Amino acid sequence: MQLVTTAESILDRRLGQLAPDERAELDIDLSPREYVIDYLERAFPTRQMRVFTDDTGAERSVPMDDENGNPVYNPQALAARANLIEQLCALPPITSALDGLLNHFGHDYVAEITGRTKRLIQASDGRQKLETRSTRTSQAEAAAFMGGLKRILIFSDAGGTGRSYHASLDAVNQEQRAHLLLEPGWRADRAIQGLGRTHRTHQACTPLFRPVTTDCKGELRFTSTIARRLDTLGALTRGQRQTGGQNLFDPADNLESSYACAALTSWFHLLHLGKLKSTTLAEFEERTGLELTDKDGVLKDELPPIQRWLNRLLALPIGLQNRIFEEFLALVETRVQAAREAGRLDVGVETMLVDTATIIDDTILRTDPVSGATSHLLTIEVARRKTPVSLERILRIAESHPRHAFLRNAKSGLVALQVKARAHMEEKDGTPIPRIELMRPTRNDYMRLADLAETAWSPIDEEAFRALWAAEAEAAAAQVDTETIRLATGLLLPIWSALPSDHLVVNRIADQSGQSWLGRIVFDDHVVQLYTKLGLDRAENLPPGDIVKSALGGRSVELTQPFPMAIKRAVVNGLPRIELVGAPPAQLAYLKSLGCFTEIISYRTRVFVPVEGAADILSRLLRPEARAA
Repeated sequence: MQLVTTAESILDRRLGQLAPDERAELDIDLSPREYVIDYLERAFPTRQMRVFTDDTGAERSVPMDDENGNPVYNPQALAARANLIEQLCALPPITSALDGLLNHFGHDYVAEITGRTKRLIQASDGRQKLETRSTRTSQAEAAAFMGGLKRILIFSDAGGTGRSYHASLDAVNQEQRAHLLLEPGWRADRAIQGLGRTHRTHQACTPLFRPVTTDCKGELRFTSTIARRLDTLGALTRGQRQTGGQNLFDPADNLESSYACAALTSWFHLLHLGKLKSTTLAEFEERTGLELTDKDGVLKDELPPIQRWLNRLLALPIGLQNRIFEEFLALVETRVQAAREAGRLDVGVETMLVDTATIIDDTILRTDPVSGATSHLLTIEVARRKTPVSLERILRIAESHPRHAFLRNAKSGLVALQVKARAHMEEKDGTPIPRIELMRPTRNDYMRLADLAETAWSPIDEEAFRALWAAEAEAAAAQVDTETIRLATGLLLPIWSALPSDHLVVNRIADQSGQSWLGRIVFDDHVVQLYTKLGLDRAENLPPGDIVKSALGGRSVELTQPFPMAIKRAVVNGLPRIELVGAPPAQLAYLKSLGCFTEIISYRTRVFVPVEGAADILSRLLRPEARAA
């Protein structure tokens, strides 16, 4: 765990306030209440304000002074501040995050490497004891964690410099690290440094990174800043965004992305139209001080930037913050999901971890005439085991969602846990679209709540769910999935325009033996189009199966042999077909003999290839002896 704490400064102040005879019996409250009290003393508004009208006729207010020039304070505000301070001082002590964790798990089980030189610990008789720490103490604590003597590690910026806490193959403790990022701050470089302490080479397993936030939606402002700066820093240092972000954050977590900026514009328009339920235009302008409309009530062309909007929201009451953020995040999620489904979502470099990867074909797409660098299309056979969610974990997830439901699919017999997902929102009228998430042993699915009734999912009791989930997870863990992937790799910039434009993700395929390949995945229905654009080979020389997949994918394939024609996808009576366009009428009998069929539609004879068996028919049509005929 990484955290920034002021526990030592509070302890020093408390010790300085004790008399010499009080140091023998320590009873120190390390609650940071004094910081809150000092803030209230300085920032609580108690000055009486005087309202006046300026030269433009607008009402303004200034602090009031008496006839001698002394400030005038409002007695009701003074009483309210005094009452609030009294209530805060009467609350029970609240420990810092660091001391709270140490007290909960015990000092014998937690290794602390924070750089502080003293701390309070609970002795066996329950009394407080002042413990002095040194550099050698931190070294011993780190060794205890890496040696498996202490299973929990707490480190801060001061305690993380120059050390490694990953699951090293040379260490006794090779358990997977669950790295909780608490109080990350605003420095992305420090966040990267802290995360890098538990994720390094020569490790038994990769860690799980978990940013920790409260249910106050305004706190997403800070997480968003870290997400944005991690991506930016990664792009500047090594030219790939995976270096910084490592896909730790979802694209919807970056509240300053292009999707978020566009969603904010939609939010402003919906607010102006009165379509939002969280707040009104007048209330929002009054509370935030942001002017969204001109003197005629028309929405301004230059609206506040998203950074200013986010900062102003932090000053709103938490309940109002949460309502506004829920609407805004629904708009962001809607745009991100639309971009993901369209294949336009730029998520940097995605790593695909597999058990084994074997190259079964390597085709050179292009050779640079100057440098000699080559572009390749690799056909890789990958095998990977599934890592299903255990029954214990899914039950813990169910407990954290009060409105969950256990479901079973009547058709497939599979089970799923239904939980509430973030709603989408119609950008025209601001209507929320409730969604649910179906958590399954090996994947998660999302759907609209209204569509659930049209599916085969139905509720079951928890006992049946337990048995079915355990059986499905056990079967999935023993299963090894094998698939063939085509990856365009090597010098990609000269052929970038020839690669599919509806799937822009850059992938890295890495297996357990250390092999890795970086490039863009080319799906089967894109292969023919890629070869055609590069002039690599004539379409009729390509595998018939690839031609069929390309045609069914909506990409027309032009042929010159055995006669000029095009193979493309057609829809007849709502069903997809493969059509031969431009086939000579004199060849109809020959095409029928190969297995094709004709149909007269709108007084025009059209030739179709049956979808089932299309590859065999095309192979006979394109074979050399057919061309000679």
